[in-house]
Amino acid sequence: MSERSERVVSDEALRGAPSWTPNPTELSDLELLLSGAYAPLGGFLGRDDLRSVAATARLGDGRPWPLPVKLEVPAGMLDGIDVADRPPLLLTDPEGAPVARLDVTEVWPAREGWVGVAGPVTRTGDGGRAPFARLRVPTERVHGLITAPRVLGFFADRPLHRPQLAQLNHAARQLNAQLLVLVPVGAPGPDGLTAEALVRCVLAARDRMHDPIIVAVPLVDRGNEITDALVRAKVAAAYGVTHLLGTPGAMTGAGPRVLIPRELVYDSRDGQWRDRDEVPERFERIALTDEEIAGLLDDGLPLPEWHTPPAVARELTRSRPPRRQRGLVLFFTGFSGSGKSTVARGVADALLETGERSLTVLDGDVVRRELSAGLGFSKADRDLNIRRIGWVAAEVARHGGLAVACPIAPYASARATVRRMAVAAGADFVLVYVATPLEVCEQRDRKGLYARARAGQLTGMTGIDDPYEVPTDAELVLDTSAGTIEDAVGEVLAYLADEGWINPR
Repeated sequence: MSERSERVVSDEALRGAPSWTPNPTELSDLELLLSGAYAPLGGFLGRDDLRSVAATARLGDGRPWPLPVKLEVPAGMLDGIDVADRPPLLLTDPEGAPVARLDVTEVWPAREGWVGVAGPVTRTGDGGRAPFARLRVPTERVHGLITAPRVLGFFADRPLHRPQLAQLNHAARQLNAQLLVLVPVGAPGPDGLTAEALVRCVLAARDRMHDPIIVAVPLVDRGNEITDALVRAKVAAAYGVTHLLGTPGAMTGAGPRVLIPRELVYDSRDGQWRDRDEVPERFERIALTDEEIAGLLDDGLPLPEWHTPPAVARELTRSRPPRRQRGLVLFFTGFSGSGKSTVARGVADALLETGERSLTVLDGDVVRRELSAGLGFSKADRDLNIRRIGWVAAEVARHGGLAVACPIAPYASARATVRRMAVAAGADFVLVYVATPLEVCEQRDRKGLYARARAGQLTGMTGIDDPYEVPTDAELVLDTSAGTIEDAVGEVLAYLADEGWINPR
């Protein structure tokens, strides 16, 4: 028996228990539950609490709570169990390592093929490992590090430059408070930074703050600004924060007092950051915008020392190299016969000739043969094929390579998944929509697929009996019926050069 297997069955109650790997959002909620950051919750909510939260933003007992903390598993997994016995369900990480046990107290139909599950969770096994585990600490441990009656909390969801550091230190001095910096690591950071790179950038600024406590929390954005602010306030309160900086409107009822950071400007006379009314206009410099910082990094230019501490600048430069050195996923989509593979191959050939980029081509037909053999053309199989392409492309780009992919990719959700994979890998993503009209693609019909589909000999043909969702987020749109392939290749290369990913032709 393997070492991992021994750990799984070391708890007799878990021997033979069903196991399930939650989705990324559920895993984030699970870690927050286990760490105490979701206090007073101790597990996934039941049906009545979920209904109450959805209707009133309160739990069934009336306590405020901003979001549904729910878990769903496939229907049939828990058939035959008696919730009166509180049977255990083993929750694992994506690698199958055990993370927690859930003592099931309620099961109900959630959506087709799925059931909701409620119950308290307790940590078990050694799953859920992640970089910077030393910073992913339970709330009780943080409480033991707090030595001041006031705790100033701040969510560092982007690197800390001198303006933010000055605001933090100014507020901490005014309050005579201990500083607690919470770094969200449940999703990629801003401007193409990975979550790990964001943590490194924050740690690089540690010596610019007065004795801070730095904690990594697996928060994910829910897509609702108010909900996200309320969740952050709840998590901050659980860690002992009494004053929260920079999230107005984030708290209702008891909890951290919200402070709005004061606007500070750089005083070029002595290099200090002060209130705007204390600095004559001719001596002031305002903070760089995120776009200006990203532009300097994209072009490989240094960040000015008056704005960014050298240690932070070094980490940012390492984590976000210039575009000519940064990984890129160049993703072509369009109908069969649109010319996307021919254009992609022409772009790849041109780049191989210059040798300026490490290159991998993921052609749709080749991937179907080598990576996705056995998959059909149902929506589920198409999505899985695109996910496989996206995963490989993101791994190529993670290490600074340029991945060129050219599947049909008819569904917007699958293309969005590939974009997210690339961003999560710290790479860039460019979507090229080859918008050659369907009638032109049918006329070409090099593989005879359209003729077979029209004759009823082939089903699931994109554009005939299966839909193609036209991209609304493409960085570049081409039509190979309006010019030559060489023109289209040149347009792509010109775009890549103009945006800085390759050298000008």
